Amino acid sequence: MTVTIANRIGQAALVLLLAFTASFLLLQALPGDAILIKYQNPEMGLSPEQIAEIRIRYGADAPIWAQYFNTLWNFLSGSFGYSVQAGVPVNTLLATNLPPTLKLASLGLFFALLLAGLVAFAATLAPFTWLRNALQSVPSLMISVPVFWLGIMLIQLFSFRLRLVPVINPSEFQALILPVATLAVPIAAPLAQILIRSLDEIETQPFVGVARAKGASRSFVLWHHVLRNALLPVLTIAGVLFGEILAGAVVTETVFGINGLGRITEQAVSNQDSAVLQAIVVLAALGFVLINLLVDLVTPLIDPRLNRPIGAAA
Repeated sequence: MTVTIANRIGQAALVLLLAFTASFLLLQALPGDAILIKYQNPEMGLSPEQIAEIRIRYGADAPIWAQYFNTLWNFLSGSFGYSVQAGVPVNTLLATNLPPTLKLASLGLFFALLLAGLVAFAATLAPFTWLRNALQSVPSLMISVPVFWLGIMLIQLFSFRLRLVPVINPSEFQALILPVATLAVPIAAPLAQILIRSLDEIETQPFVGVARAKGASRSFVLWHHVLRNALLPVLTIAGVLFGEILAGAVVTETVFGINGLGRITEQAVSNQDSAVLQAIVVLAALGFVLINLLVDLVTPLIDPRLNRPIGAAA
């Protein structure tokens, strides 16, 4: 187990390094210059010499290899540089805007898993064939709905039509209801599809027939015997979908006006603020590898057979 954890940590470090390198090179290749966008404004009245001095202070004229290693060292030491447009350390922006995004993403993932479970069990336990078929098609409908459109429709329905969730001066709890629902619905769709297929496949295994022959009801067998085995592929896909959850959170924040990573990402893209964009990419990669590392550690607890070395007797 210790060797496995060490291998996973090594793989996570490699993924983070590759994400950092790829994002750095892509941002360097983009046309435009954040310093010129801000300081060449005629209203600021700066001379070319003053702008050149500012570029030297930001290190923008250094060779690309020097910028790479300097930026990498800053990231390793916990400093993400300075935002050209905001004029403050990127760490300050992240400290303000990261917590709302983490809260939205974690709640979205939790309710996506909950919604996927409800849909999968309803589709499995429904008493009529036509109803089971209808419920099994629900995930396809959920995944086809664009996030931004879903958010707007939820606002129209629950805020303007039914007046159940206020959009003006809502409480902290009320402000999260519609964004979390918007984020959870499309993420729940593939999880529900995989869980439905896993439940159907595992129900055909011999141990299920033995449990039913002993007099256990189908719902009892489903909860106590089938579910534990069916959760493994769902957890694996949930880890893979975490990157999509972060991307969906950015879009959702824009629709609902939440001051999170989505807001500063939008501003950084508009102003080509590469330091902010670089930090956001690396943080997203860090969240992705951490959630997948957690999945790798949890799955052996669900199925102890995964702890056995390759080639060990079953």
